[in-house]
Amino acid sequence: MQLILASSSKHRRELLRRLGVPFKTVSPNVDETPERGEAPSNLTMRLGLAKAQAVAGRRPGCIVIASDQVAAHSGRILGKPGTQANAVAMLESLSGRTVTFFTSLVVANADTGRTHRHVDETRVFFRRLDKEEIRRYVALEKPLDCAGAIKSEGRGVLLLRRIETQDPTALIGLPLIRLGAMLRAEGVGLLVEGG
Repeated sequence: MQLILASSSKHRRELLRRLGVPFKTVSPNVDETPERGEAPSNLTMRLGLAKAQAVAGRRPGCIVIASDQVAAHSGRILGKPGTQANAVAMLESLSGRTVTFFTSLVVANADTGRTHRHVDETRVFFRRLDKEEIRRYVALEKPLDCAGAIKSEGRGVLLLRRIETQDPTALIGLPLIRLGAMLRAEGVGLLVEGG
């Protein structure tokens, strides 16, 4: 069965390439607006499921991989900054604080309807940051499309004291350890010659 990544995220595409399996990408075109009072973990799972279902419904004979990420501090969803000014303001407010990243993973078999679901929680501990290093980081990394304005796969790690996670790839946007288990459960051969 063909694998489809239900995402337009370059970060997720790069992560999935690490597994060495062929796949295609399809943008799911899902409204990502949070519902009033929606908890971050519920939001990320709802969006992950919506993305998987949107693509699986259009692509029979495929296994669809979908993911979503929500960053939260003190129960407040942070979102993606979108502009450099917003990224600077967001990081100034997170200096010395802890942010939890909720990353959903959904694997849906379009033929059988079977769906595997998981939400990874990664806690990120920011060190105290000064305004100039925040400004330089944002100018260099341009984390405008990243939840919480942090790119841990780049210089963003320099802003942190530590990370608590079960899967370091979850923070980048796609939990590969859990994904491997889900794909094996669907009969996808991993670590095979030529793959």
